[in-house]
Amino acid sequence: MAPRPERGTFRFDKYYLVMEALRGSGAPITEYAPDPMPREWLAAVHDPDYVDEVFAARVPREKERRIGFPVTPQIASRVRHTNGGTYLAALLAKQHGYAANSAAGSHHALYDTGAGYCVFNDLAVASNRLIDEGHASRILIVDLDVHQGDGTASLTATRSDIKTFSMHSEKNFPVRKARSDHDIGLPDGIGDDDYLETLERALLPLIEDIAPDLMLYQAGVDPHVDDKLGRLALSDAGIAARDRMVVGAARCRGIPVASALGGGYGNDQHAVAQRHAASMLAMADENARFRP
Repeated sequence: MAPRPERGTFRFDKYYLVMEALRGSGAPITEYAPDPMPREWLAAVHDPDYVDEVFAARVPREKERRIGFPVTPQIASRVRHTNGGTYLAALLAKQHGYAANSAAGSHHALYDTGAGYCVFNDLAVASNRLIDEGHASRILIVDLDVHQGDGTASLTATRSDIKTFSMHSEKNFPVRKARSDHDIGLPDGIGDDDYLETLERALLPLIEDIAPDLMLYQAGVDPHVDDKLGRLALSDAGIAARDRMVVGAARCRGIPVASALGGGYGNDQHAVAQRHAASMLAMADENARFRP
């Protein structure tokens, strides 16, 4: 893990706490270490000049301000590995039905800059590479982070083989939303019942219509009622039901699902990490229902 930068507000300690929570859960998990994503894979989606800035740890200060932390050599290495993690999770999902990246979900990163704690957009980059290599022909990116997946929507806007669905807090960051293929902006304070009803009404027909052969899921836990940056009000049970719905809707149709960690914020990093771990374990448990 890269050390926490001296500047910036992002709490990097949650990532190792997530792994500690998973390892301490008693659940049977298998860990994989991803390879760093090659420059050419990233430059196929992002501005090659920006990719070079990150690799050289020479990102201009105005871009670092948009990202929220300085891009040091350690961070440059970290984001290459976390992007590789989403690609690897997708390949593993094709074998096992479900796999998770315990980081990434960097859905705010744009073509020539990072933003909102995101450096490279692993969802868009992995989708592009998976299709190029023939691992998928049509991908649906489901983004249920509390913040809209504006970067993912922008980077895939011209693609007919990558579809995006974002259900998010309408009044939350980013102020200026992009246009996903399917967007649902939610009012402040929505709770479990209304949230799950809205998701079910939108997601199930969408999967039927798009008929993807792979789903990438940005599974941020920041819709939780106690999240520091969220404006929604889901409970622990509501988050679990959300995640089971997404995986179940895909797996009952034979579609593999790879999830990325996404957002989750709070003063108690152990509590945030437990939410992320519980999310992944709920999805793995749901996937087990469909394995022979």
